[in-house]
Parts: sequence; C-alpha cells; structure tokens
Amino acid sequence: MIAFFKLALFGYIGLTVIYWLLSIYFRSLERERLEKTYDHEGGTGSREVFIAEGMKAYEGSLRRRLVWLVFIIPTAVVVALVWILNFS
Repeated sequence: MIAFFKLALFGYIGLTVIYWLLSIYFRSLERERLEKTYDHEGGTGSREVFIAEGMKAYEGSLRRRLVWLVFIIPTAVVVALVWILNFS
C-alpha cells in the first residue's frame, strides 16, 4: 500500500511539472498570437494594454481550463484500471 502512495505522489509531481510546462507554453502561444494580431491589424491604443486585455480574457477561457485534463485523464485511467482489475 505504501508503494502505491509513493507511486501516486511521484506521479502527481510529474503531472504537476507537465501541467506547468503546458501552461507556460500555451500562455506564450496566446501572447504571440495577440502580438501578431496587434501588428497586422494595427490595434487601437497601446500594444501593452491590448496584450494585457487579451491575456486577461485568456485566463478565463476554455482553452486554459482544458489544461487541467493533464490531472483528470491519468487519474481516471488509473482508477478505471484498478476497478476493472480488482472487481471483474
């Protein structure tokens, strides 16, 4: 049982690292998209304000929340495997 908890602990540490890397990567993609949009379309106002507003909108977007699937999907798979292997 202790081995399972060690596996779970290190697994979630690994998933946390993957989550943060994906989060940083997707934020940089969104920022780059906003910069290109401002440069090509000649947005109104300051460039920094345009990017800040776009990033604020990104913080509440579905795309950002979908990154949480990094934790949910592996956990669901492990729970399903444990359930199937122990109770079938």
